[in-house]
Parts: sequence; C-alpha cells; structure tokens
Amino acid sequence: MKKILFMLICFLVLCSSAYANTISWTDWTSGNGNTYYGTLTTPTAIVDVEYYNERGVGFAQLDGTGIDYWQNGRNGRNEDTSPYTSDIVENIPTGTDIIALRYAGTQTLSFSQTIANPIFSYVSLNGNGYAFDQDFEILSFGNISDGNDIGYWGAGTSYKVVVDLGGGNYEYQLLGTGEPHGTIRFTGAFDTVTWRSLSNEYWNGFTVGVEGTAEEIFDNQDSSSVPEPATFILFGLGILGIAGMNRKKTA
Repeated sequence: MKKILFMLICFLVLCSSAYANTISWTDWTSGNGNTYYGTLTTPTAIVDVEYYNERGVGFAQLDGTGIDYWQNGRNGRNEDTSPYTSDIVENIPTGTDIIALRYAGTQTLSFSQTIANPIFSYVSLNGNGYAFDQDFEILSFGNISDGNDIGYWGAGTSYKVVVDLGGGNYEYQLLGTGEPHGTIRFTGAFDTVTWRSLSNEYWNGFTVGVEGTAEEIFDNQDSSSVPEPATFILFGLGILGIAGMNRKKTA
C-alpha cells in the first residue's frame, strides 16, 4: 500500500507539472505615436496584433532592442523564479520588447484572429493601475515571500478590485503595492482586450502572449486526450480502492 501510494503521489505531481503552457509572446515590430504593431506565432497561425492608445505612450522597445526589463531583479532571466511564470505560464516574455505607458486613458489590443486565454505581463505598475473590461486572474508577481524573485525595479504585490459601475456593468482593476511586476490571464476567446490606465505615471510597461488561437485551443480540443486533474484523482482513488480490496482478501 505504501509503495502504491508513493507511486500515485509521484504520478499526480508529474501530471500537475505538465499543465504549465508554453506561451507565444508578441514580437513587437513597428509603430509610433499612438499605434504599434506586432505578431504572435502559434503552432498553426501568425496572428497580427495592434495596440492603440489615443494619448500615445512613453516609449516602445521593438524588435529586441533596448534593456531587458523582463529579467529578474537585474540578475538575469531565471524561468523558475520569474515574476512572470507560474503553474500555468512556463516561459517569460521573449526578448526585450515592451510597450511603456505614461498617460491615463483607454487603450485597446486587437488581434487578427480570435485568440485563447490571453496572457498579460506588466512591469513597474507602482504609480498606476489598470482597469479592464474583462475579468482576469492574477497568476504571479515578484515578491520573494511568495517564492518568486523580484522584478527589474524591485518587489511588490498585485491584487484585483471589482468595481460595480451600475446597470450590470463591472470594471476589474489591477492594483498593487511596492513595485508590482507580474502576469495575469483572461480566460476565454478574445478579439480585443481593452483597459484604462488609472493615472499618469512615467512609466509602466506591458506585453501580451497567448496559449494559442481559439481554434487551436477550443475548436480542436479533445477532452479524452488530456485528462483533467479530477480525472487523475479519481483514477488514483480507484487504484487505492482496488489495492485495499486485495489486501483484505489476502488477510
């Protein structure tokens, strides 16, 4: 029984670790003023990305140029302890590409194909906050007490506040303390993601990635090919039950 239980625990741990996804991050390539362009390369598609901000941005690093603000506390890029990786996100944003913001106001990301479960990573959200029109989950942030390394500009925490705007409308605010660096995820299929910067602050930055297109993740999903965690648990309980019955028969 002890051997079976040990093997079952190892099996479940290995299965749960496989749930981290390799994220396709935006390759920001061009733009100026208030509009910037990039591409997402997924297993079967190249998705065009457009970012629009009526008030413009602080600066943008395109095509891999500039400082690597995605590194851990200015000490390199450790995937295992990054503020941007988690049980769901396996890899940190690629290269040095980043859009850096400075003005309060509304902005929008648009995708040429419907994407699945967009991943949004941010840098130095210390003097600002983002209010999204869609709910999200916070996956990770740079805070040593939580097991992650700090971000480029230091340590901080992130949290969500849901604001009732009335009439059945809600706003989902990403706020924080200290120097928030982290990653959030929107669940579902999206053509656009819209949010407000809550205040003027120079600067806070972001990039966006995806698990894949909606067609890749949802339309071609075969639930029988990758069992859910609950399936693993039931399977394990079944093994233990059979082992227990055999033990009683032997006794």
